[in-house]
Amino acid sequence: MTDGQRRRFERTVRAGARPRDGYPAFAIVPPERRADYAVITLIEPVEQFGDTLGRDIAARPTFALALAQSRDTGAPATSGQLIDVPGQPSRATLAMRMPIYRRDLPLDSVTFRRAAYLGSVGIGFSARRLAQEALDEIGGRDLRLALYDSGALDEPHPRAVPDALLFSNMAPGASDSAAHDTFTATLPLECGGRLWQARFSAPMAAWRSPLDRYLPSLALGAGGLVTLLLYVLFHTLATSRRQAVRMAKRMTRELRDSQARLQHSHYQLRRLAAHADRIKEQERKRIAREIHDDLGQNLLVLRIEADLLAARTRQRHPRLHARARTTLGQIDRTIRSVRHIINDLRPAVLDLGLSAAVEWQVDQFRQHAGLACELDAQDDIAVDDLCATAFFRVLQESLSNVLQHAHASAVRVTLGQRDGVLTMTISDNGVGIAPGVRCKPGSFGLVGIEERISILGGRCAIHGGGPAAGTTVMVSVPVDGGPSREHAPPLVA
Repeated sequence: MTDGQRRRFERTVRAGARPRDGYPAFAIVPPERRADYAVITLIEPVEQFGDTLGRDIAARPTFALALAQSRDTGAPATSGQLIDVPGQPSRATLAMRMPIYRRDLPLDSVTFRRAAYLGSVGIGFSARRLAQEALDEIGGRDLRLALYDSGALDEPHPRAVPDALLFSNMAPGASDSAAHDTFTATLPLECGGRLWQARFSAPMAAWRSPLDRYLPSLALGAGGLVTLLLYVLFHTLATSRRQAVRMAKRMTRELRDSQARLQHSHYQLRRLAAHADRIKEQERKRIAREIHDDLGQNLLVLRIEADLLAARTRQRHPRLHARARTTLGQIDRTIRSVRHIINDLRPAVLDLGLSAAVEWQVDQFRQHAGLACELDAQDDIAVDDLCATAFFRVLQESLSNVLQHAHASAVRVTLGQRDGVLTMTISDNGVGIAPGVRCKPGSFGLVGIEERISILGGRCAIHGGGPAAGTTVMVSVPVDGGPSREHAPPLVA
């Protein structure tokens, strides 16, 4: 993930947060801005390691180098640095990560693997605990083991930098240096692209008995026994590594399958939402037309008859004339109500174009809200009915939010079309949008705006500043040569 994708990434992860599963609030740590990120978005078990959610593991250069090596080679990699578990210093762990690629892209070269790279899945294991359990299983007397990380396999050896100690069962302050009365052995290991050195040592006296002084052949047998124990130890280590790799591969397959199912479900929901929105607008248009054609015409005929009755009874029947005038007034109020209902369903001004509809809505807002509303709109905008209706509904919802929540005194609306992109901006000088309002349960106004624009293949940006900075809603949709609105691809985080 690059720095330009950070805002959208955080919004997507927070929208899919699962607090009921024990996940804490998501935030990228450390919060400083960087060119690239590798953020942990899934951690198990969350009860013990939930505080690592949102941690950018690429913030540390050694971790970033290991991730890049794993991405380019397709092999598991580790940074070779111990990760401390908060509050449990004895449980420092090593992390090994496997790259995750898109299944529909080739992986034959470094360039292809970088293009198909989606992220990584990691597993943490305690090198200390692993080595200690191996030693406990061996059960050797006074057997001491020091496990070191000597750097990446492709680094020159020996290095100027000292090896990093991963495990040691020696007492603090003790030395594992060779001496004339100490048996020592050093064996190299390869783990996740790193070179490990296992240095075994044991006092000779611990392996000898009085009989050994007279029978050197028993010393040779003891050496053979130590060799056998070392073989068992490293066989155990190798077996654990293979199990970890198999587990990582299985987790990778499950993650890929889950991602594919989620993407398909998201695409189906987006198509269903687009279809439902079109059906709703068509039904609104049909109902408004029927009310206008049937009820409106009947009311007009009834008004004409009532007006004739009032005219004919003006001189001879004053009481009947008064009743006719009252009926005529009631018919006029009913006609105004019907016109208001028709405008709520689908304003007839939409048939005159988007610019005229926006101008009419702004004028209605000025009259009912009593707020200063400035309009800057082009007159030559020509878009299809689907796009015009969506922009008109976005304007209605935005002005409604200003009236109900913003406590603003002025609103500015701009509408323009340039380089094949139709853009509309609604800004106010109110109190701004509070954090968390967009994810508030039962609040779908802003979500509906974003969904309407996404269906058209466009973009929606909602910015809320502090007091007096107000809120700005900006939507843009390609109207010439843009993506198909019937089959617009779903947005994938």
